[in-house]
Amino acid sequence: MASITKLPSGAYRVQIRRKGRYASETFLRRDDAHRWARQAETRVDQGLAPNKSSVSRLQTFGDLIDLHITDMCEVGKPPRRSKAATLTTLKRDLGKERIGHLDRQKLIDYGKMRADQGAGPVTLGIDIGVIKMIITHAAAVHGLDISPEPVDLARVALKRLGLIGKGTERDRRPTTDELNRLFRCFDDNERLTLPMTRIVKFAVATAMRLDEICRVAWTDLDVDRRMLMIRDRKDPRNKTGNDQRIPLFAATEFDAWALVTDQAKELGHARGRIFPYNSRSVGTAFRRACVEVRVKDLHFHDLRHEGTSRLFEAGFAIEQVSLVTGHKDWKMLRRYTHIRPEALHRLAASRGPSPLGDLAAE
Repeated sequence: MASITKLPSGAYRVQIRRKGRYASETFLRRDDAHRWARQAETRVDQGLAPNKSSVSRLQTFGDLIDLHITDMCEVGKPPRRSKAATLTTLKRDLGKERIGHLDRQKLIDYGKMRADQGAGPVTLGIDIGVIKMIITHAAAVHGLDISPEPVDLARVALKRLGLIGKGTERDRRPTTDELNRLFRCFDDNERLTLPMTRIVKFAVATAMRLDEICRVAWTDLDVDRRMLMIRDRKDPRNKTGNDQRIPLFAATEFDAWALVTDQAKELGHARGRIFPYNSRSVGTAFRRACVEVRVKDLHFHDLRHEGTSRLFEAGFAIEQVSLVTGHKDWKMLRRYTHIRPEALHRLAASRGPSPLGDLAAE
């Protein structure tokens, strides 16, 4: 039986002695004390240890999100930008839901709502995966009596409804004319302070992501070997420490080393970041230019796709291309290898005359 005692401080101490077990907790509110006492006795009857008072105060899914973030920050693994954005969305849409009320049907309804808002199959799949992660974390780390099974059932249902699945792989590559139109637009815009032509060319030359371009520093540059260190490259397996050295060369038509040299002249120094610009500002300038010169359905990330494809068209093998792009294997890399058929002429020419040359002449 639980006993609740009011302390001189005004707080309430709960003590339970049940089946040879003893536990006590202190609460500021009497209602919280009674709630914890009931939960603690139930857990002891089930052969489980009582939850700590901090866990017993968790009432909503938003509380679980906050708990997860706090725990990850304590072990030095705070959520990065994409995960933080997902957590913010989940807390906005589901944060007020009582933990025990977040059942299969509510999760299915949430999936339908997100789809109506424009969330694609991949985005919704990520949302559901994060929901399961938060619930599993609370159950495994803090012993909260909550099961991830409703999340699994909701995922199956949303897959059957076609709301969760693989995304459509993009194969959009800019034409030479489209790139030239963009370059003219950038160069003719006197109000534009960003060296957008140089940034776009560098993106194609290196197949780097936009945030990587705006993050690399002059100290990452090996001048003697013409190599650039990209730190903490995106990798689903390793979130940190995934550093990679890439060559700065002219294999994709644009000369990465010459572009870096021009950037040093433009800045007048070689301190701090090589491209010291906000990645969002670069992305905005790129989208505006695409609208202005009527280049449709082209994203900045497509430039990474373009640079990767040009490396294959230049005759590099898969393992050589991965040394530039950072992809770990062919399965991850193949979606970027949309080689234009006309590029085969250049590859054939680099390998010497065809034995059918005389026949073709006839």
